[in-house]
Amino acid sequence: MTEPAGPVGAVTAAGGTVQPALEAHDVLKHFDGVHALRGAHLSVRPGEIHALLGENGAGKSTLIKVVTGVYAPDGGTIRRNGEEVQFAGVRAANRAGVVALYQELSIIPSITVAENVLLGEQMPARGGVVDWRRMRQRARVHLERLNQRIPLDRLAGELSPVQQTMVSFARALATDAKVLILDEPTASLTDTEIRELFVVLRSLRDEGVAILYVSHRLEEVFELCDRLTVMRNGATITTKDVADSTIDEVISTMVGREPGSLFPDRGTATSTVSLAVEGLHGRRVKDVSFRAHAGEVLGIGGLAGSGRSELLRILAGAQKQTGGTVAVNGTVLPHRAAVPEMLAAGIALVPEERRSQGVVLAATIRDNIALANIPTVSSAGVVSGARISAIVERGMRDLQIKAHGPRQPVGELSGGNQQKVVLAKMLARRPSVLLMDEPTRGIDVGTKAEIYRLIRRLAAEGTTVIAVSSELPELIGMSDRILIMHEGRVSGEVDAAEADEEILLSYCYGKADAR
Repeated sequence: MTEPAGPVGAVTAAGGTVQPALEAHDVLKHFDGVHALRGAHLSVRPGEIHALLGENGAGKSTLIKVVTGVYAPDGGTIRRNGEEVQFAGVRAANRAGVVALYQELSIIPSITVAENVLLGEQMPARGGVVDWRRMRQRARVHLERLNQRIPLDRLAGELSPVQQTMVSFARALATDAKVLILDEPTASLTDTEIRELFVVLRSLRDEGVAILYVSHRLEEVFELCDRLTVMRNGATITTKDVADSTIDEVISTMVGREPGSLFPDRGTATSTVSLAVEGLHGRRVKDVSFRAHAGEVLGIGGLAGSGRSELLRILAGAQKQTGGTVAVNGTVLPHRAAVPEMLAAGIALVPEERRSQGVVLAATIRDNIALANIPTVSSAGVVSGARISAIVERGMRDLQIKAHGPRQPVGELSGGNQQKVVLAKMLARRPSVLLMDEPTRGIDVGTKAEIYRLIRRLAAEGTTVIAVSSELPELIGMSDRILIMHEGRVSGEVDAAEADEEILLSYCYGKADAR
């Protein structure tokens, strides 16, 4: 597959060209000698939804930050409507109509919807006093453009995820966005909310807005987008019409090889019970009992609100149980054991919300790993820098964390590498039972394969891995055995080798006679 020579304009039916709304040509960017971008190209046309794809660490986020003024390029050019530009910062990019909305929305929950929509803009005022009526009118115009009827005086923190997303879109429209960059916009949305979002995006496309869509969900890309660009190792590999490609072709382009089996072979489970749960109760969890074995990967599924994530939090001590017992390697744990006691007993949790619960974004990789392993890296109250270096070096090597070095802030890493830092923290404790809540959420297919291989490697070494996933194919592929929860209870259990999506979905809806 040939690498594009540079950005190209859109070809009209008459054979002419449409000036690209935003172009990046031969862009270079390096950090401390590490090349994040190696002559990257991008061309987004007015009135198209253009997917930007690639594995975590491929350079997508860096390229977005260059074209929006967060980073200054070390080489190459950025053009807006054909004119070369050098954005001095995000506000300069916004004034030029280039607006980026990230997965972690910048909604301020304690102020109203109307205030959020016009946040950063000059508020309408009379005599130095905010004209609240005019402010609400202006906010309503932008929300109605998105066919939204969200109450303007409602606090933003009370909105659903999709409503918060729409408020962010309305804010972008308030800045007269002509190029809208969306980073994983569906990560926290339900299927129904995703369909609602797609209606809005198609409407904006029809109005001539250029939309750059970053997502790891390739099915969404092929449903929604017009063209796609694939990046690998900081370079643009190809740009083509979505209609002229396939998911398998995109995957092989992203990873630089033909897609093989995504999931490693099973067969590491033993007969030794490492975790025994009897009659466990919590706020949503009701009378849950099961056994998990050393070397086993136990998948847990269920619909949102089924109690699957609460079960993991209770087992990790992050949420209190109200009844039942938990035993690790034959030892019954205290009824109200908290996180430190559970960690000491050998149970570690990799949470679903890695950015808010799994890592300290402003801290370095080294500090994140060290903070979770103080007993390991200290003695007699004195922390050993050599011990820290040893476990950090081992974690970065074993998990192949892509970073400038151990002192790089975790917030600067890609989503997949942030997830690997969370894993490195927990694995340094050498747990008997590793709990993983949505372990591949928001990461690319190549990194997913790495995580699956790591899970199976840990199981082969005798670790019990219990993983929650909302993706049924993932549950089937990575697990030895699967439990499905419905309304707080285990509604079904099946050997993963014999499972299919129909059986699992039946259990998800509480049909005990699924088979």
